[in-house]
Amino acid sequence: MRTRANYKGVLRENESLARHTSWRVGGPAQRFYQPADIDDVAAYLAQLPVDEPILWIGLGSNLLVRDAGVRGTVICTSGWLNTIALGEAEQLYVEAGVACPKVAKFSAKHNLVGAEFFCGIPGTLGGALAMNAGAFGGETWRVVHSVISVDRQGERRTRTPQEYQISYRHVSGPVQEWFVAAVLQLRRGDGQASAAQQKQLLAKRAASQPTQQPNAGSVFRNPPGDYAARLIERCGLKGLCVGGACVSDKHANFIVNVGTASAKDIETLINQVRDAVQTETGVRLEQEVHIVGEAP
Repeated sequence: MRTRANYKGVLRENESLARHTSWRVGGPAQRFYQPADIDDVAAYLAQLPVDEPILWIGLGSNLLVRDAGVRGTVICTSGWLNTIALGEAEQLYVEAGVACPKVAKFSAKHNLVGAEFFCGIPGTLGGALAMNAGAFGGETWRVVHSVISVDRQGERRTRTPQEYQISYRHVSGPVQEWFVAAVLQLRRGDGQASAAQQKQLLAKRAASQPTQQPNAGSVFRNPPGDYAARLIERCGLKGLCVGGACVSDKHANFIVNVGTASAKDIETLINQVRDAVQTETGVRLEQEVHIVGEAP
């Protein structure tokens, strides 16, 4: 049973997830929890029914929530599990709700290098750990020294990368555990040069991606030896729309919400693009975006 004494965070019912995803679409969460800290999220998990569905989100930047919403509990870390601190031997302690660009900026401020690529990941560290997110040739798990996870019973564990199977945009490991923090291993270096590099990378990103329109980042993973955007553009799909969802004219592997999209519009367009590319090229694109929830 849920009792107020069991947790310190903020619990809402029927919270619109369109407010918490970068596509700005999606139905409500049956329960929506924002934990006060790691101890609190462990306590909250421990008192949930054993069959309660649980979904963790950060900035919702790699996520499509269907229009009927999500049953069970959504745990939102963004803005809550937000501690970032210097550790020993050129390490950073970073909680799951810290935005990835903040990791890059904090590192440069303290003359640590190797985290510059994080400036181009529009999500939280928790999400980056869950999918081995990357940008500009860098990947999250290349700089991970260790992670802290929590399970349904609220038990916390410290694990090393060797306990996970890690590949391009994929991480698997112990089931029913979620990342709540990580220790990142960086290098001592020139912070001013790092900050300048980040500025250049962000300018490159702004020039090539639709950063001013609601989107969820790359929709499809790049197939081996090729680029999803190249295949989509080759098929003449730039500008293709379903309702208020359109394949970006700026970057073909992005789908943007032009202001009136529903989750159904976006999912339909994803499927149309995948089918068209497979028919035209023989390549079946794999989704990078996670689709959750129920259709109306």
